[in-house]
Amino acid sequence: MTVPSSSPELTAPARRELPPSMVERMTLIMDAFAGRSTRLTLEDVARCTHLPRSTAHRILDQLVRLRWLDHTSFGYSLGRRALGLGGSDGSHGEIREAAAPLLHNLQIRTGMVVHLAVLDGTEVFYLDKVGGRFAASVPSRVGGRAPAHSTALGKAMLAWLEPEQVDAQIGGAISRLTNRTIGEMGTLHQELNRIRQRRGLAFERGECFPNIACVAAAIRGHEGPVAGISLVGDARTPLEKVAPLVIDAARQASLALFPDLEAPRRSRWMMAVPDRTWSAETMNRLLATSQNGDWM
Repeated sequence: MTVPSSSPELTAPARRELPPSMVERMTLIMDAFAGRSTRLTLEDVARCTHLPRSTAHRILDQLVRLRWLDHTSFGYSLGRRALGLGGSDGSHGEIREAAAPLLHNLQIRTGMVVHLAVLDGTEVFYLDKVGGRFAASVPSRVGGRAPAHSTALGKAMLAWLEPEQVDAQIGGAISRLTNRTIGEMGTLHQELNRIRQRRGLAFERGECFPNIACVAAAIRGHEGPVAGISLVGDARTPLEKVAPLVIDAARQASLALFPDLEAPRRSRWMMAVPDRTWSAETMNRLLATSQNGDWM
């Protein structure tokens, strides 16, 4: 007796779609860091990628070992390879690790976007961005760049360089991004001098991006600035109220990176690390307007 061939209705259930390949899973995880937050927990990654928690954890561990991601007690963030910082110099990783809890604390206390960046030639290079609801409206990204002379971060670091070094580093690249951007070296040197008089506090309103305001301070080592921390808000943000938090975070990051750091060598361009406590009188004096009434 001939057995009839099986009809589609009698065959085994259709094979379920196979899960993504390892490459696809890794891509899903890396893509999760392109959103508003640059620092994600394991639960955040699992939720964004729809991967099982155990699978996400295993892949995250591999990405950390391969330096595509960094892992601290505050979560995962893009690593040196993802940021294009290959090579044997691990200083950027150390800076990010030392600054991570300070950035997290600044964001929690202020609700503002927090940046960590280093000075790279004529530009600032963003190492980290921690933000709340305002983050999406700030056109910066981890691994991105911006002209140093147009940002509070860049000016905060340039202020601790010798004027001749600033001329050599920035002079050939200075240009205007907006109608508020500093467009000539003489004006830039005046601004850097004001920053030094404010003991390292740098401000900008609409110089890099319209309707964006920032306050920043440099993280300094034995030989000068190594990075900078900034708080970012809209043009109406009262930056003077949060300025002490920024300069204190930069000071703490400096001491975390250089525990043996003593008062830096004094020159007419470098000033002592500020005290932790800022009185209202001190802030008013530091934020006093210049003769033309424009201190930003």
